[in-house]
Amino acid sequence: MSTLAIDIGGTKLAAGLVGDELTLLERREMPTPASRTATALAAALEELVAPLAARAERFAVASTGIIRHGTLTAINPANLGGLAYFPLVDCLSTLTGLPGIALNDAQAAAWAEYQALPEKVGEMLFLTVSTGVGGGVVSRGRLHTGSGGLAGHCGHTLADPHGPRCGCGRTGCVEAVASGRGIAAAAEGELSGLDAKAIFDRAAQGNPQAERLMRRSAQALARLIADLKAVTDCQLVVVGGSVGLAGGYLPLVNEYLLQEPAVYHVPLREAYYRHDAGLLGAALWGQGENE
Repeated sequence: MSTLAIDIGGTKLAAGLVGDELTLLERREMPTPASRTATALAAALEELVAPLAARAERFAVASTGIIRHGTLTAINPANLGGLAYFPLVDCLSTLTGLPGIALNDAQAAAWAEYQALPEKVGEMLFLTVSTGVGGGVVSRGRLHTGSGGLAGHCGHTLADPHGPRCGCGRTGCVEAVASGRGIAAAAEGELSGLDAKAIFDRAAQGNPQAERLMRRSAQALARLIADLKAVTDCQLVVVGGSVGLAGGYLPLVNEYLLQEPAVYHVPLREAYYRHDAGLLGAALWGQGENE
């Protein structure tokens, strides 16, 4: 039987029917509602899942933010339009009539990417660089979600003590510097008002400011990876997200990582499942493939 997998991000919502062999049978996508209300999100989720729910036996949600006992909270409320304490599992149970689970999107993606590795390692990190910056930790072959769902939220570690204020309330977080939102916020002059994708397009065309912004993000991520290598002694780091998968970005991250002392070096790899890693990881978790 199929799992109705749902991915809730800062800019888009996606849903798909996932078969037992992790085959994505059907996929739908729509923008995350601009309205900062629970009512708007519930309505959008209903529209998203209605054509799929009747063919599933369970649902599994991967969402930005922190999932505690099926409820969505967030370190940085701006990434979900100010939503806090949204009863995600209860809402989807009501909409679909199905049982289900929820976990953080980067944690879900980490689990999918770990299962896809051609070589098995004990310690792997997944980093997503998109609207925000998040992570998932696989240690000794098990996904580590933490007692309160916080594990892997490494985007809120320090990148620059004199950097921009982050939506979480701290100053100079990696997310405030390296994320798509952070890149766009730092743009000036002719690039002001452009999103990260447009800025990366300008970088590819040789725009000096766009290139600096791209490099600033990549350097912040490389320093984060070095820090995480020191903490976890990970054997591999997989990178995803709209910024993380942008053309030319990961080689820049690796360039900066190699400038760190050799003890902090670790192989980097783009996400195998690309932008569907969260969907598929949630499905795996929901199917009980979590060990």
